[in-house]
Amino acid sequence: MQYLLMIYENEAEAAKMDAATGKKMMEEYGVFTQSIIQSGNFKAGDRLQDTHTATTVRVRDGKTLTTDGPFAETREQLGGYYLIEAKDLNAALAIAARIPGARTGSIEVRPIWVYD
Repeated sequence: MQYLLMIYENEAEAAKMDAATGKKMMEEYGVFTQSIIQSGNFKAGDRLQDTHTATTVRVRDGKTLTTDGPFAETREQLGGYYLIEAKDLNAALAIAARIPGARTGSIEVRPIWVYD
């Protein structure tokens, strides 16, 4: 079954990270990513640019409305994701717990809806 692991972090706090800590975190992400590629769990994954680059789109009464920024103000922002293959939710949760960002933010795990 496929799961989307969404990585949330507080962008303001992450921006305060010193260069050495940031470099170490990126190296840890590299090791983690290689491990799930080698295990066959990896399907896709990317880091997202900060929320100030986002544009939200809504269509109301046939009119397209756009707003700068994310759709909601939150303490943590979506910073990246992994799409994985795992045998069940417990296996997906175990993989999510290994994501380096889980130590400073949170990882939301959702099963992918499979259309028949």
